[in-house]
Amino acid sequence: MLKKLLFIPLLLSLFISCHKQEKTAASRPDQKASTSASRPLTIGFSIDTLAIERWQRDMDVFINKAKEMGADVIVQNAGNSIEEQNRQLMYLLERNVGAVVVLPKDAASISESVQKLRSKGIPVISYDRLTLNADISLYLTIDSEKVGEQMAQEMLRRAQGNNWYCILGPEEDYNMTLIMEGIDRIIRRSSVHINHTFYTDGWNYDLSYQEMVRILKGDTFPDAIICGNDAVAASVIDAINRYYPDTHIPVCGQDADISACQYIVQGKQDFTIYKPIIQLAELAAECAVKLARHEEISENRFRIRPINNGYGDIPTIWLEPSYVDKYNLDKVIIESGFHSAASVYKE
Repeated sequence: MLKKLLFIPLLLSLFISCHKQEKTAASRPDQKASTSASRPLTIGFSIDTLAIERWQRDMDVFINKAKEMGADVIVQNAGNSIEEQNRQLMYLLERNVGAVVVLPKDAASISESVQKLRSKGIPVISYDRLTLNADISLYLTIDSEKVGEQMAQEMLRRAQGNNWYCILGPEEDYNMTLIMEGIDRIIRRSSVHINHTFYTDGWNYDLSYQEMVRILKGDTFPDAIICGNDAVAASVIDAINRYYPDTHIPVCGQDADISACQYIVQGKQDFTIYKPIIQLAELAAECAVKLARHEEISENRFRIRPINNGYGDIPTIWLEPSYVDKYNLDKVIIESGFHSAASVYKE
């Protein structure tokens, strides 16, 4: 449970680099609080791409929540470029933002940039994807191992055969590693065999489509396809509809994109994994603002389980995913306000 992050030793590093200014204001706590509250605050958000529906929603929610808390947000969209993301992180360093939230293109490619931010006393929150080998202040994510577990458990109920394929996102996305660990944990007790795992470079859906075509033309016909997200699942479904329009192959994804929810209603996609994106984005904004202001983060609603990112054990907030099929879609998706009934059940 997340009660007070500041009691975790790893978070103390957030304040060590700021001890000089704290020492100056230590004898005047009221003045320090007043100055902190009145000073304009800017948060940087470095995101690998905004080309995916999921990330557009995350960003909108994050910005709105930050503004509610009195902070502006500088959004830096790297356009799927590792080099550009590193340049943009250095730009945020030059702007001397109060905190940086980063959704890394590559888990291990921004370590040096993160360390430079941290050396200047700027808190860094890794958002949804873990940043490796760096002194991350906090990691906020949906439990991707549980995503994989739910994918495997639900697919076991639907697939008629044991020849499965995985068409995931980029291999450098650490969430794909965690998803595979979750899948393996479930199917190792079954007779299912993963014939091949394909990693879609750069979330290029032409590549995932081509991979599905290759599978359909291969010697072993697929009994199930587990996809890295709903957009990958859509490209897989397109390939199936083209080459085997009268054959149903169980397909799943994650993110509960509107098109995936429509496909579930239409029977084209079997299920998706819903992740509490609004909750995650709002929590990230809240934590970023509080860390930038050197305030305590005291939440009771979440569980903390550290994860080792190669640098050390990083305090991590894990939110819970849930699967969505045609039987619970109304309750999980529509009643929560994630999508409207009109958009899901459109003619």
